Amino acid sequence: MMTDVFFKQFLMISDFKTILFLLVLVAIFVLLKLLQKKKVSFAARVLTATGIGLALGIVIQIVSGFSNKPTEIPFVSEVTKWYSLFGNGFIDLVRMLVIPLVIVSIIHVIINMKEGADIGKLARMTIVTTMIMVAIAVVVGLVLGVIFGLGKGMNITTDKTTEIKEVTSIVDTIRGLLPANPITAMYDTNVIAIVIFSAFFGIAAKRMSKKYMDVVKPFYDLINALQKIIISVAMSIIKLMPYAVVALLANTIAQRGIASIGAVIKFILVLYLAVFVMFLLQMMTLVLFKINPAFYLKKGMETMIMAFTSRSSVGTLPMTISTLHKKLGVSEGTANFVASFGTTAGMQGCAGVFPALLVVFVANMGGSPIDITFLIMSIIVISIGSLGIAGIPGTATMAASVALSGTGMASSFPLISPILAIDPIIDMGRTFLNVTGSMVNALIVDKILGHFSQEEYQDMNLKTLSDDTVSIE
Repeated sequence: MMTDVFFKQFLMISDFKTILFLLVLVAIFVLLKLLQKKKVSFAARVLTATGIGLALGIVIQIVSGFSNKPTEIPFVSEVTKWYSLFGNGFIDLVRMLVIPLVIVSIIHVIINMKEGADIGKLARMTIVTTMIMVAIAVVVGLVLGVIFGLGKGMNITTDKTTEIKEVTSIVDTIRGLLPANPITAMYDTNVIAIVIFSAFFGIAAKRMSKKYMDVVKPFYDLINALQKIIISVAMSIIKLMPYAVVALLANTIAQRGIASIGAVIKFILVLYLAVFVMFLLQMMTLVLFKINPAFYLKKGMETMIMAFTSRSSVGTLPMTISTLHKKLGVSEGTANFVASFGTTAGMQGCAGVFPALLVVFVANMGGSPIDITFLIMSIIVISIGSLGIAGIPGTATMAASVALSGTGMASSFPLISPILAIDPIIDMGRTFLNVTGSMVNALIVDKILGHFSQEEYQDMNLKTLSDDTVSIE
């Protein structure tokens, strides 16, 4: 044992087991590198990393003796801290690109649009499609919550310090989405505000090009060059995804005590069932629009795994846009606009299924009647509220606050503290549904607008998430 402050607090390697698990991670990285050298596909490497990460997290739990508070065990705290360097560090690198990617991509799309393209129609169809799909997600959550009787007969200890977040009116929420200060919007990762800001710039540049093309041409050239560079940087970072997946998933499993999971295991199971059901409904929606979901499943798998393991819709955004445009035949304009919008508003997981299950959970625990009035009110409140959590940190807590306040159960907020305690476990499924919902919405909107390329969608020879010069295969 190394008890010196240098080892315990600075180096964070004070236990032999810490060294052992770090060596295990290095060995796994070497294995993944060998798979890459042997030309194993990127999708296969990501799937392999997912299985290894899950197993590694379970092994850490076993070695810790299935402690109720694993993060208080020195070696677990140290191992997960080092693992976060690779897992969360990867997410930091991806998030680094979100702001420049959105700004450049939106402007690039607009200035290169063909004459007669209707940006207003794209926005309207995006909002309508997003709201319909999130309402369906709410219904799925409510129905399954009622069927399985979430919260009935439960006697769990609540955290009295858990406080409900202040709920903002829909008017103030919508105003908050406007880029009053673009710098603040960038700092807060308010993607919708950034999209609006970028759209004004793009539209102005497009308008000026009709009379002053010689003046604005340098701006056009700059944006076109930046778009190529940013996509290339994004693909270079995404090549690291298999390594990050191992660390991300291992940490998520290792840091949650079995007792905390066991207390709300029913909620976890029902939530993942709701995610599965909603995912099936997304596939059925594609069939309704005459889009074969088989190609979507094959080509979108890497992005889905990225969403599941990273637990970050915004962090997955560069990969989501690239998958839609490069592989799924969605026009560049629709891919950028719908994916950016769906990443922070109308999220089917965080702002649809999850708060719907919560209101049933709290209603049953508090003895509130669940009748048709309650259900209709919940659908309306949660669906509209899904727009109100855009760009706000702590999405899950905010969604819960909006749902419980809107249904008159704000005082019961402390009852959900056991759910919030295992948030990373359920956040994987929620984020997966957020991203798949965003991609399906983009396919639907593009099909309605008549821009969707069926030939590219069905072409399995398209390079995996690559641009002209960079491939992650």
